[in-house]
Parts: sequence; structure tokens; C-alpha cells
Amino acid sequence: MISRGRPISALILARSKFALPRRTGKKEEALGLRRLLHSLIVASVAAVVALSANNAVLLAQNAGAGKGSDTAKVNANSKGIILKGYDVVAFFKQGKPVKGNPAIESTYQNVTYLFASAADKADFDKESPKYVPQYGGFCAYGVANGVLADIESPDAFTVYKGKLYFCGDQTALKSFNSNIDSNIEKADANWRQLTGS
Repeated sequence: MISRGRPISALILARSKFALPRRTGKKEEALGLRRLLHSLIVASVAAVVALSANNAVLLAQNAGAGKGSDTAKVNANSKGIILKGYDVVAFFKQGKPVKGNPAIESTYQNVTYLFASAADKADFDKESPKYVPQYGGFCAYGVANGVLADIESPDAFTVYKGKLYFCGDQTALKSFNSNIDSNIEKADANWRQLTGS
């Protein structure tokens, strides 16, 4: 039953769980706003978790899509270039990311590596397995937690016991390094499952 002078939308809103009564005290109004805020936070967190889970599943599916193919196990762009085009040898020699030159490249296991100098390319060509990043250039901390995750930029890295590890960002790198031997052990086991090798 609709009362005179009151629009239907006002009646619907008045019956809503989170609607604030027209004449309430500040306490009731604050409680209603807190309920609304809580509901929005819960919904947002649920959406982030769902999207993260879907992204991890898609990355894992893509990694397993070409079983037997080495490129399926590598975090390369659509042109087959790994590490966002950074020189893999520079991480060992200079201890920092150095952008590679597209004119100086090498292919190893169907993946293209770019180099800043002909000397870096020669070093890579001589001992490619030594320079190849662990876990295909995916985030090592992500792999330790059972997820294939991209790296934001190549500045979150470590060379440990002669091997190159990348992490998604500085926070992931700090977590990875906090217990590096245990994280490597977990990542090695997860890598075999994530890539089917």
C-alpha cells in the first residue's frame, strides 16, 4: 500500500537494510554508515580474491597449455622476449637491470633474450643455462606459493648461489629473501607441478 505524498522509491529505500531513517540520531546514522561501509569492504575483498584466483588459474593454464614446449614455461611477451627486454647477463655482471638492445639478441629454448652489448651476448651464447632466470622469469615468491605471477619490473631480483631469481616487486623479494633456502625448496617443488615437468 502506497501512502499519499510519498514516492515509491522512498518507500523502497526506507525498507532497505542499510537505509537511514529520515529522522534519526547521529548514533543511528553512524551505525548505518558503518554497516554500509562494512558491506562495501567485504564485497571489494571478495572481488579481489576472485580476480586473483582467476588470474592465477589463467596463468597456470597458459603455462601448461603447451606441455613439452619450453616457451610455455617462460614469462615472455607476445613477441617471445623474456624479462621485458632487459639484459639477463647484466644482472650478474653489473648487479642491476640494464635495458637490452633489440639489435643484439639471442634465442635460447625458443625464447628471445636482448642484450646491452655484444660482449654480454657472447657470454650468454657461451653459457646460456648459467644466465637463464629461475622459474622462467616468473615471480619466485609467487612460485614458492604455488602461483605463476608476472614481475612488475626487473629491479626486484637476487642472484643467489649463482642463480638469478626475480620477484613481482620489492615486497615479494623481501619475503622471498627472508627464508630463501626454504622458499627455493618450495618453489622448486611447485614449479614442477605448475609446468608439468
